[in-house]
Amino acid sequence: MTLVQKDSWGSRVGLILAMAGNAVGLGNFLRFPVQAVQNGGGAFIIPYLTCFLLMGIPLLWVEWSMGRFGGRHGHHSTPFILHQMDPKRALWKYIGVFGIFTNLAVASYYCYLESWTLSYIWHSVVGTFQGQSAEEVAAFFGNYVDVGTTTTGIPYESIIFWLLCLALNTWILARGLQGGVEKVAKIGMPLLILFGIFLAIRGVTLKAGEHGAVYDGTLGLNFLWTPDYSSIWSGKVWLAAAGQIFFTLSVGMGSIQCYASYVRKKDDIALNAMSAGWMNEFVEVVLGAAIIIPISIGYLGIEKVVEMTKTGGLGLGFRTLPYLFTQWGPAFAAVAGICWFGLLFFAGITSSLAMGTPVMGFLKDEFGWKHKPAAWFFGGLVLVLGLPCVIWFQEGVFDEYDYWAGTVSLVVFALFEIILFAWVFGMDKGWAEITTGADIKVPNVFRFIIKFVTPLFLGFVFFKSLPTIWDNLTKPVPWQVWVGRAILITLFLAIAWFVRVAYLKRKKQLDHVKP
Repeated sequence: MTLVQKDSWGSRVGLILAMAGNAVGLGNFLRFPVQAVQNGGGAFIIPYLTCFLLMGIPLLWVEWSMGRFGGRHGHHSTPFILHQMDPKRALWKYIGVFGIFTNLAVASYYCYLESWTLSYIWHSVVGTFQGQSAEEVAAFFGNYVDVGTTTTGIPYESIIFWLLCLALNTWILARGLQGGVEKVAKIGMPLLILFGIFLAIRGVTLKAGEHGAVYDGTLGLNFLWTPDYSSIWSGKVWLAAAGQIFFTLSVGMGSIQCYASYVRKKDDIALNAMSAGWMNEFVEVVLGAAIIIPISIGYLGIEKVVEMTKTGGLGLGFRTLPYLFTQWGPAFAAVAGICWFGLLFFAGITSSLAMGTPVMGFLKDEFGWKHKPAAWFFGGLVLVLGLPCVIWFQEGVFDEYDYWAGTVSLVVFALFEIILFAWVFGMDKGWAEITTGADIKVPNVFRFIIKFVTPLFLGFVFFKSLPTIWDNLTKPVPWQVWVGRAILITLFLAIAWFVRVAYLKRKKQLDHVKP
């Protein structure tokens, strides 16, 4: 058998912060407020919390327990974690390919998005946006993602910041769980919350007539949470809430299983999972909702902001807020820019680091790679896979990666893993895994929820998504998008082939040790 290379978390706090950092991402601040505005305001929180309790918490417990179970048998990536849960069926290790594929594919575009925050921190510090009109600040983003245009005099600026961000991620991963990922989580998560609290207070205390504001910041907060109860009966709203839970908790990716596989076999996972999940909810619901919408409505008004949310949160976050910050004066604008793009950066990097660990765990477990070469190999793969997203961003390759790897794959993998856990592995063994070493009493009702409610919920989400999947497949797209699709298909098949090679290697080693 391949020698399992040991790695572990240094402390419980570090583990929880790293898990929370995995979940807390750019979507907490850019996607959630927009989803709430578009889907009933305060009423959105009802289907959102329902999805969190019936789908989010159960999946967190399932993935944590699957990871700890796999780690106990020397597995730190989903192909062989899933295979260990049902060794008689070869299918599961190929379903587990999603847990490596998704992390690689998402990291390929996510690191590019993450690099934007580094660039905007720089431009906030040097005062690039001071004196520019709203139109000029908005146009800055379009010029930035056009690799042939420079915004600072640096040729290919977006590529340079992307390479810098990718190198930073890889260097941190190369330092291991305790020396790299855990240290970043311990520094980044408190700073993220501190920056978020500062901006949230500023957003809700903004007064009409202050620094050019037209309305009070509380208008935006009141608007965001004013409930439209008629929306609760809309299937579209429930799908949006379920989708947001997937995005915000990073379930269905395989990174949670990988992190949990380094937990000792008797350590608690029930309270740890709840702690990481609720920390994410606090950041998203309390901080995420109190920054971008209140500040934007304070200056632009409700109708303008509602219109802008139809194109998502990136426009507000990168095209609009930098201009609004300049209304606060040069010094305060720089501080606000550092806080806003700083919290986005820490939200991004704690998530992207989690995407590297399943790939590295697979290489270390199955092929005996050392930690540092595995980290740099991951960085090299993300570089190659991400280049089309950078070069053809405006042609839609970025969005294509995000749709297939960051949306469809999550639902498919989560549906399969809940079936495996509850119906194949079995709820008797599954419940024992969840409750072993638990520092809280897990309510027995969740045994029923995990076995029946969560699979039905996920099945509903998947089948309701099929028409959208078909529309995306059949609509006319540029040839660059087809190249992106071909890359994703090739990546999935290549990982499946390596899983097959690793399986045959394991089987051969087992045959050799048999009498």
